[in-house]
Amino acid sequence: MDNHFNTPAEVIDLSIKACENKTRLPLGKMILLGIMAGAFIAFGGATSSTAAHAVENVGVARARAGCIFPVGLMLIVFLGGELFTGNCLIIMDVFDKRVTWGGLFRDLFIVFFSNLIGALCVDLLIVYSGNLNYSGGLLGAYTIKVAVGKIAISPLQGITSGILCNILVCLAVLMATSARDIAGKVWAIFFPICAFVVGGFEHCVANMFYIPAGILASLNPAYVAKAEEAYGITAEQIATLTPLHSLANFIPVTLGNMLGGMIFVGLPLYLIYKKNWETKKRT
Repeated sequence: MDNHFNTPAEVIDLSIKACENKTRLPLGKMILLGIMAGAFIAFGGATSSTAAHAVENVGVARARAGCIFPVGLMLIVFLGGELFTGNCLIIMDVFDKRVTWGGLFRDLFIVFFSNLIGALCVDLLIVYSGNLNYSGGLLGAYTIKVAVGKIAISPLQGITSGILCNILVCLAVLMATSARDIAGKVWAIFFPICAFVVGGFEHCVANMFYIPAGILASLNPAYVAKAEEAYGITAEQIATLTPLHSLANFIPVTLGNMLGGMIFVGLPLYLIYKKNWETKKRT
């Protein structure tokens, strides 16, 4: 009887072939797919914040957000998209000598900034749509609080949380490859992504939504007043909501995401299953 899923060795083989194709995309197509992926992740961030913003219990709020956020990766897997964190798995192609180090970092550079463009587009749409007015402006205040908290993390926290996040994201990508039907792919994506959101780990592309959204929200005096009232956010904390200060999050988190996807997922799985591919090639 045929299996309803691909074996781990088959998953890695399929992923290596898919990643090789990613690096060979025409530049325009790579950028457009990157923009789409950034927008899809931003939709997950925006809707999960809306679902969680009025919940006082942190655990319940994270669980609710975790049930919504996975829609972003589902959209990418089913409709197409180039996601920076998932593309860290191209490291397997580097060690398999299918892609050069230059090809890897070229792909990551282009996809990173394409993801940023897509996320910023959704940021602007969300802010000007009036979405942040929910609960008397509490969603706007919550958006400010989230951005302030992300900018305030230490470099070590950013790196380690980024590692934990992209371990789960890359595992979700690989698990989706293991499933052969859409229902299986949905559940394969849902649980690891839900886990990273509930764990509060840092994802650089998601933060391309959260931090700029907080910066834009901080320009609205009503949201700022609500943030001060509801969360005790100070004027000094509001002052940190700038593009320059956001680098305190983006640099360590991006580095952590790269380490998590490459060193903790891509490389070990390549080393584990490399012999399987070599045996197939001989036969």
